[in-house]
Amino acid sequence: MRSRIKSVSSAAVVLLGITLGIRLQGAAAQDRLLQDTVEFTGAVLFLEHKVPGLVIGAIRGPERAVSGFGETGKGTGVSPGEQTVFRIGSVTKAFTGEVLASLVANATVKLTDPLEKHLGWNVPIPTRDGKAVRLIDLATHSGGFPREVPHPPGPADDPFSTITEESFKTSLDRDRLLFAPGTGALYSNMGFDLLAAALAGASGKTYADLLRERITAPLRMNDTGFSITADQKARLMQGHDFDGKPLPDVPTGPSIVGSGGLYSSVSDILTWLQWHVDRFAEDGAEVRLIDHATWLVRDGLIPVYGFDESGKMDGVALAWIVMMPQGNRPLILQKAGGLQGIFCYAAFAPSRGVGAFIAINKFHFGAAMAMASAVNDMIAALAPR
Repeated sequence: MRSRIKSVSSAAVVLLGITLGIRLQGAAAQDRLLQDTVEFTGAVLFLEHKVPGLVIGAIRGPERAVSGFGETGKGTGVSPGEQTVFRIGSVTKAFTGEVLASLVANATVKLTDPLEKHLGWNVPIPTRDGKAVRLIDLATHSGGFPREVPHPPGPADDPFSTITEESFKTSLDRDRLLFAPGTGALYSNMGFDLLAAALAGASGKTYADLLRERITAPLRMNDTGFSITADQKARLMQGHDFDGKPLPDVPTGPSIVGSGGLYSSVSDILTWLQWHVDRFAEDGAEVRLIDHATWLVRDGLIPVYGFDESGKMDGVALAWIVMMPQGNRPLILQKAGGLQGIFCYAAFAPSRGVGAFIAINKFHFGAAMAMASAVNDMIAALAPR
């Protein structure tokens, strides 16, 4: 049955959507294989998992294709598309890794600099077994910090307000690292928030200004930032909880900008992925090399936890999860995210010029894992080994 489904043409997918009442919006590409693959992958996922809305886009060289299904929010009658804005959750970490790569490329910091050198919070940084936490440890989830900084719960309309600089300082002063830095890997939002704070300290700028200066302004990613305008709010995809209830759009706390909280659009993310796969371009070449290198290999790490939901982690670049080639699938760098009722996934094959992004507007773990697997398969189909 699966092999028959894969042979259905783009026209059949559109007809299927009309028959079943799918609201679909697309941005057609001249590359018909790219367009058909994106449309079919999105349609099957949308029909299988029945989320309120789904938007998927892919790039192959200079070409891009986008297809949206369902609605940006229940009852809106608006299909998601290239200009739809949404929270990208932990995909934010890949931006933080790239900011680090940029500061390493111009010698502002070194990957092996200790966190203590740049944080500037006048608080002792814990060590373990004689090993200090370095910037590279934070960017590869190997600093020994827990997943979250301990903090009291916040109100429903501002849940991140209780994650403050003081909560980080208290934890640094009182808590022991879970393992010696560089010897294990534990997915850590806390580590990436400390990394963003250290990069801000090293540059003398706010992290939001660094992000804009180093990534979003040069690429004209005008929909990507930690807050949104009235125009962007009108294009915002509504997130839904596990039970289907709408979740409020909430502020990004100033202390969680390294780990999550960014808004973006499909158009911006595809622009960003096209920069990543333009591997022989002179502009940004050193940043890409630093950003994409596998700095932490899984072999020998104890513990390893929190990395395999979107595909088995073989190593970690600067935030990107590295999946080595397997069968017909090329090497892939990927990152998943989830925040306020949005699950999303970005992935690319740096040596093949192919990348993809997908987002759904409901917390649904089965759909999140399925869409990551489908995108990885789609990249393999568009860029086989």
